[in-house]
Amino acid sequence: MKKVLLVGVFDLFHFGHLRLIQRAATLGDYLIAAVQEDGYILKHKPTEAYYSTEERIEMIRALRVVDEVISYKDIADDIKTIDFDVFVKGPDQTHSGFLSATEWCEANGKSVVTLPRTDGISSTYLKQLLEDFAKR
Repeated sequence: MKKVLLVGVFDLFHFGHLRLIQRAATLGDYLIAAVQEDGYILKHKPTEAYYSTEERIEMIRALRVVDEVISYKDIADDIKTIDFDVFVKGPDQTHSGFLSATEWCEANGKSVVTLPRTDGISSTYLKQLLEDFAKR
């Protein structure tokens, strides 16, 4: 059985998240979605999540293409403790933690796949819209 690992914050769940998760699910037989825990998001993101870790996990767990949902803190460290065969990331996931995780995968016989984002939608964009709306 080929296990696929997809990681993310998955805040303000939107159509782009859904498409990314669906594409990741086609890369193997079993999809593990890892949701980043509160308190670690600010290390690489400009704002905290709107939803708690538990709420984001519950949303992802509700998707029928997801077989397992776990949480993670720092991908560079946590990836070493997860049983998977294919690591899926987005083109914008380029910070040092993802670079280290990618290097670890390549050194340990894990495949790395970069999937494109859905044009015109992102949590960062949605948060900016909400902030702009609140300023009116």
